[in-house]
Amino acid sequence: MDLKVTTLDGKDAGKVSLSDAIFGLEPREDIIARVVRWQLAKKQQGTHKAKGRAEVSRTGAKMYKQKGTGRARHHSARAPQFRGGGKAHGPVVRSHEHDLPKKVRALGLRHALSAKLKAENVIIIDDLVAKEAKTKALAGSFASLGLTNALFIGGAELDSNFKLAAQNIPNVDVLPIQGINVYDILRRGKLVLTKAAVEALEERFK
Repeated sequence: MDLKVTTLDGKDAGKVSLSDAIFGLEPREDIIARVVRWQLAKKQQGTHKAKGRAEVSRTGAKMYKQKGTGRARHHSARAPQFRGGGKAHGPVVRSHEHDLPKKVRALGLRHALSAKLKAENVIIIDDLVAKEAKTKALAGSFASLGLTNALFIGGAELDSNFKLAAQNIPNVDVLPIQGINVYDILRRGKLVLTKAAVEALEERFK
């Protein structure tokens, strides 16, 4: 499958051939959803915490005598039903991570790339290089290409001027090819790949 290559200025820069094994799959939402769920679970800090009845600072003495009051039998004021008592089954500090096979993760990335291409939201650019780190100039180039919400994937090394200029533009993310992931691909409207990124993907999945 051939796709047109452009420059940041919108000029024609030839064509590039995309592998059907990476960009030509029929997207499966279940696989993509599994990978996104795995990614978001890994991102969770898991530092939420509520005190249980063993941790709250209250007396452990019996509230009132067992019999003769006409009231329900109670022991400690630390019990969850009382104001100031411990939380029953509250959140504890833990890891939310769960396992996902490497093959499923790799397949999820290929399906996400295929889904973007099928929706005609993939743009190939020859190189992500800016002459100077000026956000205004780069924003103008993006506007001419119709890029208001996009993920840019460069080669192994990103141009420092381009990275600095792009980081202040809202709804624009820039990642090296090592950082490409399903969640970031899906959360942005357009996927912009350099020729170096396409070559690296084909090398990775061949």
